Amino acid sequence: MMIHFPALLVVVPLVFSFLIFAFGLFDRRVCFPLLLAVLAACLLFAAGTFWTVLATGQPIHYHMGAWNPPWGIEYVVDHLNGFLLVAIAIVSLLAAIYAKTMIEREIPLAKHAPFYALYLLQVTGLFGMTVTGDMFNLYVLLEIASFSAYAIIGMGEGAAAFAAFRYMIFGTLGACAYLLGVGYLYLITGSLNMADLRQLLVPLYQSQALFVGFAFLLVGIGVKMAIFPVHVWLPDSYTLAPSSVSVLLAPLFTKVGAYVLIRVLFTVFEPSFSTIILPATQVLGWVAVLGIVFSSIMALAQTDLKRMLCYLIVTEIGYIMIGVASGNRSGLTGSIFHIANDMFMMALLFMTVGAIQAHFGTRKIAELTGLHRKMPVTAALLVIGGLSVIGVPPLCGFFSKWYLMLGVIQAKQWTFMGTLLLGSLLNAILFFRIFEKSYFEPHHDAPHRGREAGTRLERAAIGEIVPMVLMAAFVILLGLFSGYIVRYSISYAIPKGM
Repeated sequence: MMIHFPALLVVVPLVFSFLIFAFGLFDRRVCFPLLLAVLAACLLFAAGTFWTVLATGQPIHYHMGAWNPPWGIEYVVDHLNGFLLVAIAIVSLLAAIYAKTMIEREIPLAKHAPFYALYLLQVTGLFGMTVTGDMFNLYVLLEIASFSAYAIIGMGEGAAAFAAFRYMIFGTLGACAYLLGVGYLYLITGSLNMADLRQLLVPLYQSQALFVGFAFLLVGIGVKMAIFPVHVWLPDSYTLAPSSVSVLLAPLFTKVGAYVLIRVLFTVFEPSFSTIILPATQVLGWVAVLGIVFSSIMALAQTDLKRMLCYLIVTEIGYIMIGVASGNRSGLTGSIFHIANDMFMMALLFMTVGAIQAHFGTRKIAELTGLHRKMPVTAALLVIGGLSVIGVPPLCGFFSKWYLMLGVIQAKQWTFMGTLLLGSLLNAILFFRIFEKSYFEPHHDAPHRGREAGTRLERAAIGEIVPMVLMAAFVILLGLFSGYIVRYSISYAIPKGM
C-alpha cells in the first residue's frame, strides 16, 4: 500500500474535492468532517512516503498508469520534497481546523461546500507541484492550485473579487511564460521528464533557444512565487482574502513556488548552468536585495497588520533567493530550511491576525492596545511568530537565517550579508512596535470593545487556539531539532559539488 502513497497524495484530495461539492448539495454538515479526514489521510501518505525515503536512503519513483518515463508521468519523492510534503500536510490540516469557525463568520452558508471543495483542489495542486517529476504535469498542477486560489480569494468581501481578478491576470501571464519555457525544452529535447531533461540538456547548454526557454521558466515561476518586482498581485490578494483562505495560501503557495524554482535550477539543470554558464542565480540574488529592502520599507509603512505580513512574505522570498544566489552548500541549506520554516511561521502569524480581527475587532496596529489583557494566548503566540521571523533562537527562523548567513559569508557576498542583517533589523522594528502596542501601552481607549472581544474569544476559543498552539509548537520544535533535520534530510537534498 505504501508504494502508492505518492499517487494517493494527489488522487485522494482531487477525487474528494468533487465528492465534497456533491455531498454539500444535500447536507453541508458532512463537508468539514470529510475535509479533515482527507487531510489527515494526506498527512499519513506524506509521512509514510518521507519515512520510506529516510529508511532506504533512496528516492521513490512512482510511474503513473504503469507507463515508464519519459513517456509516462513520473512522481518522485526524495529527501528534498519528502520533507516539504510533510510540512504542507501539517500546515494544511491545522489551517483547515482553524478555518472552521472563521468560515462561519466570513463566508455565506451557501458557499461552504464550494469552499471546502476548492480548499482540497488547492491542496491537490500544492502536493502535485511538489511530488511531480514531469515539467508539463507541473504546469497542470500549478494551474489547478492557481485557479482554486483565484476562486477562494474572490469569496472575500469588498474589493476581494477585483484583487482575485488582478491575481488571475498576473497568474495567467506567469503560467504562459512557464508554458513557453516548457515548450522550448520540449522542442530541443523531445522530453518533459525532469530526470531525462537533466541528461539531454547538458550538450545543449550553449544553445540560444535553451537560454530563452530558461528565461521564460524563471519569469513564470517568479510571478507565481511573488519575486520582486512581479509581486504586486500578492498584498491585495492575501489582505482582502478571508482569514480562512489566507492561512492556507499565504504560508504555502509562494513557498511551493520557491521549491519549484530550486527544483528547476538544481535538478532539471546542472547547478553549473545557472551559476556559471548563465549566472541567473546572481541576478536573482541582486533582485532579492532590492526586494528585501523595498518590501521591508513597505511593511513599515503599513497600518494594517495583515497587509504588513503580506509584504513580509515578499521579504521572506528574498531571503530564500539570497541563499540560492550564494551558490554553496550552506546557502542552499538555509534556503530549503527557510521554505519549511516560513510555512509554519507565516501560518502562525496569519492565524493570530485572523483571531485578532474576529475577536478584538480590528487589524489596525495602532488599535492593538490592551491585546495581551483581552487575548493573552493569541498575543503570546503572535510574539512567538514575530520573534521567529526576526530570527531569535531557539525558534526555527534563527537557524535557517544562520545557514543563509554562513552561505553568503562563504561566497564573500558582503552586500547579501548586509541585506540579511538589514532585513532582520527592519523585521525587529516591525514586530517590536506591535509588541509595544499590545503589551506596554495603556488600553483605556477601547475598554468596551476589548472586554466584549475577550468574552467572545473564551466562548469560541478551542477551534482557533488549538491549531495556533500546535503551529507555535512546530515553530519551536523545528528550531530545537534543526540539526537533525539538516543532517538527515536537507543535507541529502544538496546537489553534489556544492
